[in-house]
Amino acid sequence: MADCIPSDGDLILAGRDDRYGGFIVDSTSLPSDPSTFLENLRHSLLQWKSQSKKGIWLKLPIENVDLVPLAVKEGFCYHHAEKDYLMLTLWIAETPSTLPSNASHQVGVGAMVINDENKVLVVQEQTGPTKGSGVWKMPTGAVLQGEDIKDAVQREVKEETGVDAELVEILGVRQAHDVSFGKSDLFFLCLLRPLPSDISVEESEIAAAEWISLDDYRSQEFNTKSSLLTRIADMVAASLKGEYKGFGAEALSFGFRNSGSYFYHNINDINSYLEQKKSTS
Repeated sequence: MADCIPSDGDLILAGRDDRYGGFIVDSTSLPSDPSTFLENLRHSLLQWKSQSKKGIWLKLPIENVDLVPLAVKEGFCYHHAEKDYLMLTLWIAETPSTLPSNASHQVGVGAMVINDENKVLVVQEQTGPTKGSGVWKMPTGAVLQGEDIKDAVQREVKEETGVDAELVEILGVRQAHDVSFGKSDLFFLCLLRPLPSDISVEESEIAAAEWISLDDYRSQEFNTKSSLLTRIADMVAASLKGEYKGFGAEALSFGFRNSGSYFYHNINDINSYLEQKKSTS
């Protein structure tokens, strides 16, 4: 019986077209044998070029790590990596590449939790830049993938202090650059209202937590030397007096996506405007 000779179609890597004239390789159907993969990749590149494809996305799961150098030798470049895969890209069109770069920012949150006595919930770090300094700081942390800002800041407060809290508004956003491995950073300063709960410190990260007056928080030398931290304390004080309004979270649908998302804006002012517009129409 003669050997089965594969057709050209059998040598083309499976996948789907993207919305921008490119091609996304199906990572679940990749051949595990390096020589087979290399042969298929070369045939695929010839076909994609004949079809005037532009950018090629090649996701290699960690179990296919042996295929990475082969793809790189064919011109692919690293795009980004996660714990279980590496994403590679190749621009094969004659025009300049329009492939989006990897994520440029990391996102963080800071929680100014103010109780009915106008005291602020603060922590001392067990690890981190203020460890052992005696500085009382607001709970802070990173936003997880797929997590909303309001959920992230509530989670961080709960994890660090045991206190349940709800978002009142976002007071402001700070942007900084070259923060972590060359990435930029977006930091959302949030005002929260505590719900009935006791302080319970997460000892692996936090040395202590307590309620202190806003004046005591602001007057710490660490804060008075920082124009940003001084401004934050002033914003909170102004907000408590009703003289500063931040952004609340409103769930709204978003264009071609079926699922909604949170839009952070001055909800009270826009609702007042719409009510006024409605009454005069």
